[in-house]
Amino acid sequence: MTLAAYTITDTYFLVVAALLFTIGAVGVLTRKNVLVMFMCVELMLNAVNLTFVAFAHALDDVAGQVIVFFTLVVAAAEVAVGLAIIVAIFRRRRHATADDLDALKG
Repeated sequence: MTLAAYTITDTYFLVVAALLFTIGAVGVLTRKNVLVMFMCVELMLNAVNLTFVAFAHALDDVAGQVIVFFTLVVAAAEVAVGLAIIVAIFRRRRHATADDLDALKG
């Protein structure tokens, strides 16, 4: 891809993916709010997807894009299950933090 006088290479995409993954990892490790942690995990998944697409473009292979499709399917299932768990916590208590996960024990 060419933008004016600059040529955007796959390295730029990998740097952006590394930054997104780092932001997501720091968010998961430092936050207690379950919704924020959930969004950070999704951010990390999207960073990995960007890496797959960048390598698929660099290697001129479609396998990376196929893996991205399956990763998005798994992420959608994760969202459905994760949000159900978060809603279950919100119904018992009016807030949800990472410390409230022991409330789901039977």
